[in-house]
Amino acid sequence: MVNYLLIPGKGADIFGSQNRKIFRSKFPCAVLPNATLPKTGARFLAAAFTLFALFAFPGTGLAEGRSIILQSTTSTVNSGLLDYLLPIFTSKTGIRVGVVSVGTGQALKNGRNGDGDVLLVHAREAEEKFVAEGYGVKRFDVMYNDFVIVGPKEDPAAISGSKTAARALQKIAQAGTAGGLFVSRGDNSGTHKRELALWKAAGIDPMEASGKWYRETGTGMGATLNIGVGMGGYVLTDRASWLSFRNKGGFRVMVEGDPLLLNQYGVIAVNPALHPRVKAKEAQAFIKWLTGPEGQKEIASFKLGGKQLFYPNAK
Repeated sequence: MVNYLLIPGKGADIFGSQNRKIFRSKFPCAVLPNATLPKTGARFLAAAFTLFALFAFPGTGLAEGRSIILQSTTSTVNSGLLDYLLPIFTSKTGIRVGVVSVGTGQALKNGRNGDGDVLLVHAREAEEKFVAEGYGVKRFDVMYNDFVIVGPKEDPAAISGSKTAARALQKIAQAGTAGGLFVSRGDNSGTHKRELALWKAAGIDPMEASGKWYRETGTGMGATLNIGVGMGGYVLTDRASWLSFRNKGGFRVMVEGDPLLLNQYGVIAVNPALHPRVKAKEAQAFIKWLTGPEGQKEIASFKLGGKQLFYPNAK
């Protein structure tokens, strides 16, 4: 049983059809309001959740023995990857993992506050800054997949087959509202950070069109995809979330294969020198397993509909 602490609000993701599936299949879980947490918020809430799980769902064992809190980007949850990996890790080590599922920006913020033991995120520049500032011990590559731009089959901005994501975004901007909308997460997540980098590469400031052809949801990937499909707007998404998303509504992948769409994931232990509550030994055990031969093999083995979603590349 994987235990999730899903915090709705900026950077979180509870609205997509895939997340309704999570609620049905992954109890016990707690859904808590407000993603803006006090300094010790996530760890306090996770501890409260642990007690809730122990008493409301006896036999789950999250609070028994050793455990860690993993601050994880939503794509590893939405895709089902953590559902697959974490029980294997626990069976091998006896260490149970509680997951706080938020966007990368929020995960890094929570890590700075000591609200967790390990981060699994996907924004390398922000991750390296996190470590350089002393909040993390060391960053390790774990795996990669890619981002894609999806859109309605009618393709009103005619971006299908664009050789680069930047060129596709230029076409969307040039078409304006007549060529459909672009729906952004707008939540400082890893996906949002990459989207902004792509707009920069295209030489366009999308905020100048905010509320016009550029719409920001302030939510996670599942919610943004649902909104994009509902509005007929283009969306940048990681491929794993797209493949696991059920409400495609005739949308399809329009742009893929650009090197700038590479989506690298990293894992970082929160620095116990700054936050003595951090379970350093257990955190390092998790990182060692995830980046070691067995964890890498299991990542490669995880598939959805026969398709591999993540590609291990720990060094």
